Amino acid sequence: MLGRDLVEIMSNRFEVSGIDLEDGDVTRLDEIREAIGSRRPEFIVHCAAYTDVDGCEVEKDLAYRVNAIGSRNVAECAAELDVPILYISTDFVFSGERKGPYREYDRPDPISEYGYTKLVGERFVRDRQRRHYIVRTSWLFGRHGRNFVETILDRANEGKRLQVVVDQVGSPTYTRDLGHKLTQLIQARAGWGIYHITNSGSCSWCDFARRILSEVGRVDVLVDPISSDQSGRAARRPANSVLENRALRAEGLAAMRPWQEALSDYLVNSNVTTG
Repeated sequence: MLGRDLVEIMSNRFEVSGIDLEDGDVTRLDEIREAIGSRRPEFIVHCAAYTDVDGCEVEKDLAYRVNAIGSRNVAECAAELDVPILYISTDFVFSGERKGPYREYDRPDPISEYGYTKLVGERFVRDRQRRHYIVRTSWLFGRHGRNFVETILDRANEGKRLQVVVDQVGSPTYTRDLGHKLTQLIQARAGWGIYHITNSGSCSWCDFARRILSEVGRVDVLVDPISSDQSGRAARRPANSVLENRALRAEGLAAMRPWQEALSDYLVNSNVTTG
């Protein structure tokens, strides 16, 4: 979902070569070394991940191989080629117990296998290549993959009354907005390190669902708030995963637009029919 938008957006500024699974498996060092090395890159953006949060709880070894070892392998390639790397990480590296937004320097303490393996990936990137950007983002939605917005609209079209978690708060982030901001980050030659990059503002999943339905005119669909415990999901989620974009501001880069505006743009460009 993010990778396809990044290739399209960054191609307007750079010569871009995308690598998908059939081109090179990040869990196999020799294979990904050949795939990356043959392209002779000047910069590597590492998006590959196992992002099924509940699946990571069941397939722990696979999650570790992809999110941790895969990131180590890509970072190793960056070090061998002596080129910078940008690694996409997640709000799930935090427990969610903090009262306010998480800052880049707050101590990570993941509560799920997904969060843990992504954090290990961060550490491999940091340790293998000094010239790195680690970008934590959250609640992604975009045109090229299944996401929460599509799920809500599909269930609404099925005529179902919705039950959506109300006790988890975060910042919905549009992949195209993120893609443009990552391009700016690279072009600005911002200082190396950790960045939090999300659309502005925050909401609960329940509020997000209600806004989606409102945007498409489906005021007839009822959304019942439920607790995380009632959702029955395998993996624990942070109650608060709002990320403060402090490092971005410190580099003089503007914050991204509010998530509500990004959602409206996404729905228009996705040709969603209003009720």
